[in-house]
Amino acid sequence: MTLHSMTGFARVEGRDAGSGTEWVWDLRSVNGKGLDARFRLPSGFEPMEKPLRDALAAVLSRGSVSVSLSVARAAASSGLSLNAAWLETLIAASTEMRARFPGQVEPPAFDGLLQVKGVVEAAETPADATVEAALHTQLLADFSRAVAALAAARAEEGGRIAAVVTEHVDAIADLIARAETTASARADTRKERLARQLAELLDAAELPEERLTQELALLITRFDVREELDRLTSHIAAARALMAQGQGIGRKFDFLCQEFNREANTLCSKSADAELTAIGLDLKTTIDRLREQIQNIE
Repeated sequence: MTLHSMTGFARVEGRDAGSGTEWVWDLRSVNGKGLDARFRLPSGFEPMEKPLRDALAAVLSRGSVSVSLSVARAAASSGLSLNAAWLETLIAASTEMRARFPGQVEPPAFDGLLQVKGVVEAAETPADATVEAALHTQLLADFSRAVAALAAARAEEGGRIAAVVTEHVDAIADLIARAETTASARADTRKERLARQLAELLDAAELPEERLTQELALLITRFDVREELDRLTSHIAAARALMAQGQGIGRKFDFLCQEFNREANTLCSKSADAELTAIGLDLKTTIDRLREQIQNIE
């Protein structure tokens, strides 16, 4: 039995020794009706989203997943370039100021001019397409590792949920067994109560035969909880079969919980004594707890 939760976290760090580029993948997942992935990628890495979605969908089927990538590139050993036009503008401005204010303005030092912002600029090295493609390949490989780690974390959490789900299913089975032994569920008691109610109905007033037949049918239906107990017992078998099946049962199990709850509600509405009513209420409470856990299963 392997259940997978939809809650998990994974982080994978990587580095390209050749370029010195480092990166970190962060993946977080929580409950979701389907598989909903949201990506936060650095500028320039947007084309990777499609293969990332495909890799995620190949492993996970449900959950709201947040994917974050951070990339730190090593400082490039780029050359320097001289902005000659800007330098000439500065020299011309200095010459004009010295002409306007003779003896008051010193000629600028060349090293001082070089320190003016924009005179000396770092030459941008264009990205090499082959290097970028290799980087994307490494990033995709590490993303696959991160998805595998996320799936493992979800499986580990699923194991803890499975233990709790088993306890709840066993508790529901015990309550059903207790309900079957109550006085209101026994056939002899049902017959006595039905006969008493029928006698009261006949004594109350003269009813048309058609109406009497309807009232009798309602009484029989109301006092007989055997059908609800049989359905609840079959639901227990279905729940244990799903648990044995393991992965990918979240949606089916959630629907089964709704069926459990429907039968428990009917049982409570038909109950004619305090004991069966108390058991029915305990059933509803335990079924709600079961469904809370099932909401976390993939």
